[in-house]
Amino acid sequence: MRRRTVKELLVGAKDAAELMVDLAYAALFFGDDSMANEVLRLEEQVDDALVDLRLVCMLAARTPEDAAQLAGVLSLAVSIEGIADAAEDIARVQLKHLGVPSELRDDLRYAEEVTARVKIREENHLEGRTLRELELPAKTGMWIIAVRRDIDWLYGPDGDEVLREGDVLFLQGPGGGVDRVRELAGGTPHQMPAPRETTKLSHLDRAVDLVVELKNAAEAAVGLAYAAILLRDRTLAAEVSVIEDKSDDLFHGLEGWVLRAAAELEDPEELRGLLHLAASSERIVDSAQSMTRIIETDDPPHPIVTQALSEADEITADAFVQPGSQVEGRSLSELRLHTETGMEILAIDRQGRWLYRPRSTRRLEAGDRLLALGPEEGAAKLREWCGDDRPEGEDGEWVESPADD
Repeated sequence: MRRRTVKELLVGAKDAAELMVDLAYAALFFGDDSMANEVLRLEEQVDDALVDLRLVCMLAARTPEDAAQLAGVLSLAVSIEGIADAAEDIARVQLKHLGVPSELRDDLRYAEEVTARVKIREENHLEGRTLRELELPAKTGMWIIAVRRDIDWLYGPDGDEVLREGDVLFLQGPGGGVDRVRELAGGTPHQMPAPRETTKLSHLDRAVDLVVELKNAAEAAVGLAYAAILLRDRTLAAEVSVIEDKSDDLFHGLEGWVLRAAAELEDPEELRGLLHLAASSERIVDSAQSMTRIIETDDPPHPIVTQALSEADEITADAFVQPGSQVEGRSLSELRLHTETGMEILAIDRQGRWLYRPRSTRRLEAGDRLLALGPEEGAAKLREWCGDDRPEGEDGEWVESPADD
């Protein structure tokens, strides 16, 4: 069997760990054991990849100089492992039924975008057709981020991929699109109940709000950390540190609200899952911050690191909104950037202040710097929409910035 290269191993571990985070949160919010078990399958894949990665690095380090260069690769591997382990812990909250308040599921089940797992059944309307032919993003709002076919995984499938019966699809998009995809795949709708209506925030509600903030912080930190390394941008690395500080404050605040909420509940046991989830989210942020240390020195990261991140199924790119462009003054929901370009906006830099995970109602302004995650071809389209015509370097990084003029 051909031994995979360092780059291949890094790409595989990174993609799997990111998918683990999405699936772990989704498993908890939907109360879905099958999705949680997918996280455990991926964790084994990440472990195998990182064991091979360490072995390849040791074999490649023939001199002290080689070892010094590859140390950064191993440091990144440790951070990815930390993210994967934290995601596994989140999934086990669901599998062990530690207890998750219904208020938390209500908050995140009806978020603007959710992650879902859908298996293609015997009677379906999907098999034998390419993703391009199916046009799922346009018809359902759901975007396929990965496919599991038996024991093989395909991350970020392209439009020519033909679906088969038995494929397990992993999708992201608006919650209302999940049932539409399930029906196309031959399944039955979830028909999730409507969220409860409250007029007064309880101590538990406040604790749940902080857990949601921690989840958002964890996802943003990972995206910004990869972007910081790929773009060699220390300001982005500093933003990850800001998120880490914020996550510490959120966790400390959460502990106080959980103690107050325990006095209100007949069965405080349901708060255990809440604390496990919050602690795991904080660990993801910590791992993301550790990842950015690779660019804190004057020496550039090992070329393998930037190659692996830039050639992964999804890349991180930035785009500056120019005056008069087609995105200026329009909201993210109006633009439907994810559907039209495949790019997800991770953050917006507006006059030196980063807005993480911007809501769909956020309107873009001239001068905004968008940080986005998605396929390479989507990055070019996003820049075109923004009127950002900066030339690109050979490795995909911008060689100049309007901000430097």
